[in-house]
Amino acid sequence: MLEVNRNENIEILSYSEVKRVDGYVGNYDVTVEKKPRYVNNDCNGCGACTEVCPIVTSNYFDEHLGPRRAIDIAFGQAVPFLYDINRDVCVECFSCVEACELDAIDFSQVPEEVTFKVGSIIIATGWDIYEPHGEYGYGKFENVVTQNQLERILAPNGPLEGHVHRISDAKEPEEIVFIQCVGSRDTERPYCSGVCCMLALKNGKLLKEEFPDANITICYIDMRTNEKGFEEYYQRAKQSDIRMIRGKVGEFSEDPETKNVNIRVYSSLTDEIIKISADLVVLSTAALPSKGTEQISKILNLDADRNGFLTESHFGLMPQETKKKGIFIAGFAQGPKDISYSVSQARAAASKVAELTTPGEVDIELIIAEVSNDICIACKRCEKSCPKNAITLVDEEKAIVDEINCDGCGICAACCPTYAIDIRYFRDYQLFTEIDGMLEGG
Repeated sequence: MLEVNRNENIEILSYSEVKRVDGYVGNYDVTVEKKPRYVNNDCNGCGACTEVCPIVTSNYFDEHLGPRRAIDIAFGQAVPFLYDINRDVCVECFSCVEACELDAIDFSQVPEEVTFKVGSIIIATGWDIYEPHGEYGYGKFENVVTQNQLERILAPNGPLEGHVHRISDAKEPEEIVFIQCVGSRDTERPYCSGVCCMLALKNGKLLKEEFPDANITICYIDMRTNEKGFEEYYQRAKQSDIRMIRGKVGEFSEDPETKNVNIRVYSSLTDEIIKISADLVVLSTAALPSKGTEQISKILNLDADRNGFLTESHFGLMPQETKKKGIFIAGFAQGPKDISYSVSQARAAASKVAELTTPGEVDIELIIAEVSNDICIACKRCEKSCPKNAITLVDEEKAIVDEINCDGCGICAACCPTYAIDIRYFRDYQLFTEIDGMLEGG
């Protein structure tokens, strides 16, 4: 992140949101709203404001397991390293203003819109985590956490500085259970999140290193370890005495005295019901398309699949391209994938951008749709059927074709009831003339 921040050709607009995108490939106008931090760029990150702030709230970066002040840094390695004020909890005591020697606190800041031109766009909007409220006691039983929360607990810069203990009484856990596929691989979200199996194996091994005598169990539906080296990692986890149970958890209750979680799970491999009294339960929850993915798909009018992930032009041949020229996708925005796959797709998307920017000019296809406005009845069929969104109806009277985005597929011509739209160089009378010419010799 620091290397990116230091590159003179890269501008980072953090704490900002894309509001509008107009134009076409090579000439996109992007409007971004910069949200107010109430701290200006003069901030040097000294932390004097945080030391005097009287308001303590939960830290969203630590999955609400740790505290932060109303004015604080987002996380220790934030780039740029600027503090921000949470106005939802701030009481405006102005202690931070008095403590800041650089006068960097500015409560008068308002949202600011900036517009700039770009030639191409890469969408890498990431993913969100499914919140299993009520499932397996999450939110009700103290010692039930998600895999994301465990990640922050294990992190050296996390709320517990990497040392795991039970949430209820700070005791070291002796019986730990991972439950896979929570909120995924069901009727609502039938897809596999792609990262949960390896995440559970990795965290299970880390916990085994910290607590060698602890019993660690992973309850799974299918253990999917199909990338390079993953199967070997799975075998090493089993050799570390991490127990694997293939089956779904049934009964789930909490002991009111010990706060242990009593679990009954059916093992489909051994055909037995296993009872476990767990000190700590970790839920591997589903990966969801981020809210940013949904938002940007509406702004750019891109297609999404039934699960909300953005749709590529062709899964095998054009996995980075979208239906709009000059707009590419990478990472979890397109679908569940691990880090190596995301990096590969990001590099491929970057190479596609380079193909556009290196020549300085973009070649477009001459075979595009043309409209005869004299016979167009403004029925909007072409506008609705165009897969590239290259046709728009102006003033409810005439259809206009975007020559940049149109690729001459001919769908509009096939659905036009008055034959008012046709494909250049492939007009009906041209094709009929060719046919007549071929038949003359017969």
